[in-house]
Amino acid sequence: MRSVPRWALLSSGCAPVVLIGGWTIAALLEGPAYDPATQTISVLAAYGAAGFWVMTGALAALGVCHMITALGLRPAALPGRLALGAGGAAAFAVALVPPPSSGGSLRHGSAAAVGFALLAVWPVLAADRRRAAPWGLRPVPSLTATALMLVTAAWFMIEMHQGGAYGVAERLVTAFQSLWPCVVVASCLRHSHPEEPSPQEPNRAERRRGGAA
Repeated sequence: MRSVPRWALLSSGCAPVVLIGGWTIAALLEGPAYDPATQTISVLAAYGAAGFWVMTGALAALGVCHMITALGLRPAALPGRLALGAGGAAAFAVALVPPPSSGGSLRHGSAAAVGFALLAVWPVLAADRRRAAPWGLRPVPSLTATALMLVTAAWFMIEMHQGGAYGVAERLVTAFQSLWPCVVVASCLRHSHPEEPSPQEPNRAERRRGGAA
């Protein structure tokens, strides 16, 4: 099985940090007028927002992180790697087409929707059916991750339609999507470097020789 380079752990680990750190700092800059429970991340990235450059930079960095991770995640199936990389490109595109200060933006919304979809399906597309596959690439965890992302995305849409806590729902699904690549990379690295037995502990052959003596 092809190994995962160590730098993939850095890129995948930075993804949730830059995303969550970005929306946290941008919300602080925006002040009490911004309600994270009922307003989306896109509001922070809109033209004229106090944290515009912070949130836009965070989205662009998130996209770059996902694209780098896709390059390094060699044990994953190719369709999954392509979907993860394309999802990163979509996140970068979201940063390039921020919404206006008021009203919606078709280009921004379309890029965000494509990114949501790609980052939701990449785990199941990357799954490895072999028994020796790393935990993060096995069918059950991969399918579970995709299912949870789709469920939380559906919750976000429902909250948007009802005018509820769609800010909370959006943060939940985007945080999970940004974190899952790191989980997969970590499981691949752990799989390729299993814990070795302590050198002080005799192996079975030595025990047999000792018993025969």
